[in-house]
Amino acid sequence: MALFSGKSSPFYPAAGKNVPISFLVIALMLVIVAGSLEGLEEQSIGDGGNEWLTEILRDEAVERLDQLAKISDADGYIERTFLSPASRRASVLIIKWMQDAGLRTWVDQMGNVHGRIEGINTTAEALLIGSHFDTVVDAGKFDGTLGIICAISALKALKINGKLHKLSRPVEVIAFSDEEGVRFQSTFLGSAAIAGQLPASALRTSDKNGVTIQDVLKESSFEGNDASVLQVKYDPESVWGYIEVHIEQGPVLESLGYPLGIVQGIAGQTRLKVKVSGSQGHAGTVPMLMRQDSMTAAAELIVNLESLCKYPDKLLTYNEECAYYKKESFAGLVCTVGEISSWPGASNVIPGQESSITHQL
Repeated sequence: MALFSGKSSPFYPAAGKNVPISFLVIALMLVIVAGSLEGLEEQSIGDGGNEWLTEILRDEAVERLDQLAKISDADGYIERTFLSPASRRASVLIIKWMQDAGLRTWVDQMGNVHGRIEGINTTAEALLIGSHFDTVVDAGKFDGTLGIICAISALKALKINGKLHKLSRPVEVIAFSDEEGVRFQSTFLGSAAIAGQLPASALRTSDKNGVTIQDVLKESSFEGNDASVLQVKYDPESVWGYIEVHIEQGPVLESLGYPLGIVQGIAGQTRLKVKVSGSQGHAGTVPMLMRQDSMTAAAELIVNLESLCKYPDKLLTYNEECAYYKKESFAGLVCTVGEISSWPGASNVIPGQESSITHQL
């Protein structure tokens, strides 16, 4: 995976007409070329007078990012959760762009959108490229969609240049239906199914309204049963490799002045739902020393959690009695409390129960 920084990215802001072709899509093309295409001339991917290349790899790509950013379930910000109405509208647009690039398209039983070109050797292992098109709440327009549009743009450029069918192996673009896990608090539904890591029992997972993944799938005209989940899985022997271009979702590259970074490791995540119980009471009559305020206790826990992740050396002791945890295992640890609610949630009532969802990476 390649990471591109925010303000240093060629896509931030939209490039002007006199700016050289965005090197991030060219970088993706070079990766495709290195593994899958023979004999592509160097001048075919340069910026020496190829106006059509500038139009596709820069102008059209930026325009498509803006188009997807307008498809949302909310007013005023971007929100597309797993198989929501906006998500389904986005998939229709992505399919249109894939077909425009000369790809054969289909949607699998978990809502992942696929576009594929077989190339010369149809039995060879396939190069997979892509990212996700679901979003967090109030998302950025580059998150996920950048990797999808870059891949489609690169293949469209090859199509126009007459090189698409000269690929030495199949190349497939996948737009994953779920990565963020916002609705069901179960991340990577789309990619996990393709990797064969999604248990059929996940279909019974429900959202806050009691609607299950199975319900949502059936509402979207998918089969939504155990067998349909299993059929999404790819045979590992059929895959040559996977590439993903992604915007950096942090300030590190920008702070260092680097426009590009190569990912060396992927963050794992654990989501925990924590309940803190106290004693509900009247806010005006219960003395402070007699209170058991669950909101106050939750606040202390959140601050302690942040301190643990910021300064593990100050709060943890490392020795042979600490089981298998080593000091190095806490390097880069991040913890976030992204959601919190209280009961009964009234300004004049001491909270009796505090529920928070802790998102740890």
